[in-house]
Amino acid sequence: MDGQGAAADPQLQHFIEIESQKQRFQQLVHQMTEVCWEKCMDKPGPKLDSRTEMCFVNCVERFIDTSQFILNRLEQTQRSRGSFSETMSD
Repeated sequence: MDGQGAAADPQLQHFIEIESQKQRFQQLVHQMTEVCWEKCMDKPGPKLDSRTEMCFVNCVERFIDTSQFILNRLEQTQRSRGSFSETMSD
């Protein structure tokens, strides 16, 4: 190796970040599907009744809202810790 290694390659870093995002998204979809299926599906049939369909819609919307809320809270916490540590180092 030339001493810089793969960590210095911006294209590789970008590719890894995109693949990681894809993986996180797939995990989120899998988790959401599992949670909403358990909550809403009484007995599988050839088609969904309107109550089950509305349950799925509401479940997915709440799951997305909750995930977004958690991400926003984590970002706020991280920013406040960052500003706290900057203040401490001054």
